[in-house]
Amino acid sequence: MKVLGHRGAAGSAPENTLPAFEKGLEYGVDGFEFDVQLSRDGEVVICHDERVDRTSDGVGWLKDFTLKELKALNFGVRFGRRAEIPRLSELLGLLEGKDLLLNVEVKSSPLVEYPGIVDKVVELLAKYRVLPRSVLSSFDHRVAAEVIRKYPQAATGLLYASGPLRPWLYAEKIGAGHLHPHFAFVDPELVQESHARGIGVNVWTVDEPWVMEKMAAAGVDCVITNYPERFKLPAAVNHADDTLSRRDEDR
Repeated sequence: MKVLGHRGAAGSAPENTLPAFEKGLEYGVDGFEFDVQLSRDGEVVICHDERVDRTSDGVGWLKDFTLKELKALNFGVRFGRRAEIPRLSELLGLLEGKDLLLNVEVKSSPLVEYPGIVDKVVELLAKYRVLPRSVLSSFDHRVAAEVIRKYPQAATGLLYASGPLRPWLYAEKIGAGHLHPHFAFVDPELVQESHARGIGVNVWTVDEPWVMEKMAAAGVDCVITNYPERFKLPAAVNHADDTLSRRDEDR
């Protein structure tokens, strides 16, 4: 079972900023989960919320800011420090040469859509030679469908907090290689049925030890956590062979 830092290591540093990813590297994570959106001038930037209000000293929709305007905001304000919003290329540069798994959540919804974002993200992941170690995930399953249609070599993940009764059948039907459920919707049957079909199970957001133990017992492939430093898993539950890339080779 792999441990991925949520938005870097969001419990220790400003989420989705380079300091948060640097913290995650210090903690020895197996990879990272992070979110991507497009600035007004078409730059792929890393940020979770569609609005900048919660995570910065600015106000408004991220899509309405140019990259230069976003860079002028302080995304470390909640930690009492200065931190910039990073471009995806900046993060990939930081991680260059490190054998890490990347869970790239592509933000999209009926309210805020980013035409062309999938193409730009795949292009950058390919440029930095990390596409084979990456999963493109989204709550908007139209994104997964686009990735599957246009980039069959790329791995896809279906994010959900509630969903179909048998999500493994849904993933199999549309050709997605991974399920990304909230931990409350995970049980051994979900994992077993998914694995029987070559579908990986990567779970969010696991911050408490008892939840981590439950996920390990269920046999999930990855857990996503704000506090990777809390979880030093014993070898007995560290299923080293169940990597994201291995699952997709089998799919």
